[in-house]
Amino acid sequence: MLVLGIETSCDETAVAVVEGPPGTGPAAMQPVGRILSNTIYSQLTEHRRFGGVVPEIAARAHLERIDGLIEQAMVEAGVGLADLDGIAATGGPGLIGGVMVGVMTGKALAFAHEKPFLAINHLEGHALSVRLTEPVAFPYLLLLVSGGHCQLLTVRGPGDFTRLGTTIDDAAGECFDKTAKLLGLGFPGGPAVEKAAVGGDPRRFALPRPMWRKPGCDFSFSGLKTAVRQTAEKLDPNDATAVADLCASFQRTVGDVFVDRCTNALALAPMPTLVVAGGVAANAYLRGRLEEVAAAHGAQLVAPPVRLCTDNGAMIAWAGVERLRLGRIDGLDFRPRPRWPLDPSTAHRL
Repeated sequence: MLVLGIETSCDETAVAVVEGPPGTGPAAMQPVGRILSNTIYSQLTEHRRFGGVVPEIAARAHLERIDGLIEQAMVEAGVGLADLDGIAATGGPGLIGGVMVGVMTGKALAFAHEKPFLAINHLEGHALSVRLTEPVAFPYLLLLVSGGHCQLLTVRGPGDFTRLGTTIDDAAGECFDKTAKLLGLGFPGGPAVEKAAVGGDPRRFALPRPMWRKPGCDFSFSGLKTAVRQTAEKLDPNDATAVADLCASFQRTVGDVFVDRCTNALALAPMPTLVVAGGVAANAYLRGRLEEVAAAHGAQLVAPPVRLCTDNGAMIAWAGVERLRLGRIDGLDFRPRPRWPLDPSTAHRL
């Protein structure tokens, strides 16, 4: 089963071809697929001078690059459009201009070549990505952490999610980006803060841990972001030791919050597997903290390879494989969505 995946929800234009297991129905314990190509154009150069993603610039860059990346992905995979079993594109949530570019391109290819079209929830792409490379069975507990999202969910299958908690204000990834910007570390902030924290003293600065030891599984990071700003304003930006210590203290605090929230989630919904996915999941320190909390509850931590944590076309193609196996095909009248909760019952909380 071959699926082309298109991802354009933010500032990466990404296209991939993924091969999934044959047959129909959910692949319970043997879901591992094969990435035949995974091409990505990162727009870092376009956005770096602004210190963040500019939606209009992102949409235009997607439009300029998408055709060439599709051609490159097909050549690298060694297949033609006629060989595909389906075409998947991120249908939301995300920056709507970019989402529209991917959806309309996917629809056009599906119509022209008479292939099934699959509109993929970007968050489901992250949620299922671990099954592309690891034999992870449903159900599992998922910590989904990225620049725009921070959620704890149970995953029982494609399209079958229950949200246990979410951030009531800012996402963890956004907090990493703002910390990096305050300290002049550059963009994107996650890798910059992680690098700066190496060798720093994680206990030098006492930072607040929002929602710490409170019931439930919700997150809050606005207070932490404010505390980092207030601390950074008192530091000498040329004091590399102080910057490293603040980054290490910030990273430890986020880890404390993750451990606390995941502890509550594992008590509420015991699962044999804790999966962490999304851009923040690439942070090695945070993975280590989550391994500890999973082990303490008799669970195993599993995470996608680092290259599949950030936005990519392979995760969208794989979600397409999972849905195509169940016969869940979308019509060409699908409308791109700037918001699209994984658990529709919680839509009122967005």
